[in-house]
Amino acid sequence: MIEAIKSDEIVHKLGGRFKLCALVQHRLAELIEGQRPLVERNGRSDMEVVLDEILQGKVSIDFEKSNITKPAEALGHK
Repeated sequence: MIEAIKSDEIVHKLGGRFKLCALVQHRLAELIEGQRPLVERNGRSDMEVVLDEILQGKVSIDFEKSNITKPAEALGHK
């Protein structure tokens, strides 16, 4: 699952490596604080669980609440 970071799929899904990093850090903190994973753990590390949650669309950035430009808008698409 860590190979997912090397793929551009997850980066493009969120609109950049910085946004991906921020989301991963936020979600990791939530798991460490005791929130339950949104996918089956299956013996995986917290990092692997977070990446799987992002790839499955169970965790994402709320662009409207965070006032962050959506990836499509940043590229000039509407």
